[in-house]
Amino acid sequence: MIELQDVYQVYNEGGTHALNGISLKIDDGEFVFVVGPSGSGKSTIIKLLSAELRPTQGRVHVNGFEIENIPHKDIPYLRRTIGVVYQDFRLIDNKTVYENVAFVMRAVGAPQRIIKKRVPYVLELVGLKNKSRRFPHQLSGGEQQRVAIARALVNNPDVIIADEPTGNLDPARSVELMTLLEKINGLGTTVLVVTHERELVNQLEKRVVAIERGVVISDRTGGYYLDEEK
Repeated sequence: MIELQDVYQVYNEGGTHALNGISLKIDDGEFVFVVGPSGSGKSTIIKLLSAELRPTQGRVHVNGFEIENIPHKDIPYLRRTIGVVYQDFRLIDNKTVYENVAFVMRAVGAPQRIIKKRVPYVLELVGLKNKSRRFPHQLSGGEQQRVAIARALVNNPDVIIADEPTGNLDPARSVELMTLLEKINGLGTTVLVVTHERELVNQLEKRVVAIERGVVISDRTGGYYLDEEK
């Protein structure tokens, strides 16, 4: 479960207020879009959920961890419960698809026998079973994004957070990606998609949390938070 309670986030540089008393709860197994314009606070939320930041004020709870009080030694354990998919993919250029995904498992000390079993399963799930020996530069943008999702999934996290996952994809590939995330959600993983793409969100009847100037201005199921631009 993810819960933010009256959270404020102030950056030192100029005292910028990124979040202004935001409260939000996401239950296990939900699929949620967090939407809003650039500078609304979406990226700050991701940094809080992964303990890259601690809240200036308020409470942030993620999968049983209290981010405001989390000891540094426990942060790796928190991050094992979260898989983050970034817009720029962050793949390792000189490693194959298989090696990119296996690398994440080795980083947490997974036995080789488990890696050999888990990596092919996840690659099949994202539709890349036949491209495990290719390098990132040999893949399309959509395929690279699928590798990034496989890497986020491979350690079986409770939550997948996708940060502007369709920013580098054309509309057709964007829809394919959302279909994949729906499939992952159907297997029981909580999915949180941070985006500003109105048309894509409007195609799916999901819960949509809209943020503006660091506060929640709308939280509803189905469509975007505004029918028309204002």
